[in-house]
Amino acid sequence: MLEDRPPDERPDPEELLDRYGLRDTVPIASSGLAGTLAGAEEEVSSDSHRPRRGRLRVYLGMAAGVGKTYAMLNEGQRRKARGTDVVIGYVETHGRVLTEQQIGDLEVVPRKHIVYRGVTLEEMDVDAVIARRPQVALVDELAHTNAPGSRNAKRYQDVEELLAAGITVISTLNIQHLEGLNDIVEAITGVRQRETLPDRILDEADEVELVDIAPDALRARLRHGNVYPPERAQRALAHYFSQSNLTALRELALRRTAEKTEAQLEQLMRGRVGAESMPAWATMATEHVMVAFDARPHARELLRAGWRLARGLRAPLLAVTVVPPEGDESAPKEYLQLAEDLGAEVVRVAGRNVAAELARIARERHVTQIVIGLPRQGGWRALLRGSVANRLLRAPMGADIHIVPERRSASEA
Repeated sequence: MLEDRPPDERPDPEELLDRYGLRDTVPIASSGLAGTLAGAEEEVSSDSHRPRRGRLRVYLGMAAGVGKTYAMLNEGQRRKARGTDVVIGYVETHGRVLTEQQIGDLEVVPRKHIVYRGVTLEEMDVDAVIARRPQVALVDELAHTNAPGSRNAKRYQDVEELLAAGITVISTLNIQHLEGLNDIVEAITGVRQRETLPDRILDEADEVELVDIAPDALRARLRHGNVYPPERAQRALAHYFSQSNLTALRELALRRTAEKTEAQLEQLMRGRVGAESMPAWATMATEHVMVAFDARPHARELLRAGWRLARGLRAPLLAVTVVPPEGDESAPKEYLQLAEDLGAEVVRVAGRNVAAELARIARERHVTQIVIGLPRQGGWRALLRGSVANRLLRAPMGADIHIVPERRSASEA
């Protein structure tokens, strides 16, 4: 949902990309609608007793309106013409005529109706799709949050069930819905995305195809009424879909796609030449990243910052929270779950001296990079009492320390 908010003093999106170190981490891939970034697209057969896992193909875009759903339906039509059994598990056309026309004669599995607070909501019927047992299911909006009362909280969890049943899934995703980029997207656009999914879902996808379009062309689509109704389109053009926002989001999508391509190339190289013969650029990293977090809301930013650092260094991520010896939980479960969703190993340790415990773990786990938050108390008070960050800086560890300030949260959407 877009919010009509007055102009603020956020940094220019181009500056934000530099600030977060996203300019020079990996080379940018140039990929268009037809640029498939993984190997074979053929469907997998399923054994009647033990079905093989289905393959996941994701159409990734920088924002709504780039043509992801159209591309997904077009791929479904192409495969059907080739003799593949294809069904639509769920598609959201948003009333776009060309997208609706692309459905054509594709079979649509009826949706499941869920009544919530007197309102009937429609979701994908996972059981019906599995019972139908198609070779390929088209499932739109991978990051979608299901209606309360659904079997799974998120649509990507529904998709995982289809994959486990041996059904190949083709889906769509916008770059702003990746959990690891949540803070950066908010800093760029001023809008925090509520609907996110773990980055591992995209990492584990068999194929990722970037649906790319120039920011000017996407803004023209909005002006022509091809994305949103006129009134909403004008508001979108002035805010979320500004030229600078789209340029930054496009670069994030290009960079994330390039990372996926590089990871697949590395995997291919390992399979061909073996780990002992890998070139230097493809060897395992010796870096180890640790994030220290507690019950403060700032923990979300710390965990995502640590994840971005670990990803850029191709290093394992350790998320550590120190709790009092009495056993009181220091970090809420939602932060622990976020750490797990980001692929971190979560460590909870009891102790009164937080800095000492963090330093001990850093030494034991050979940590080379530590991410911590800015001290709660600044000025003379922090200097006299000694904050965790200050004590950690003086501890004998040999690790680099990254101190992340707490940023004022923007309005959520």
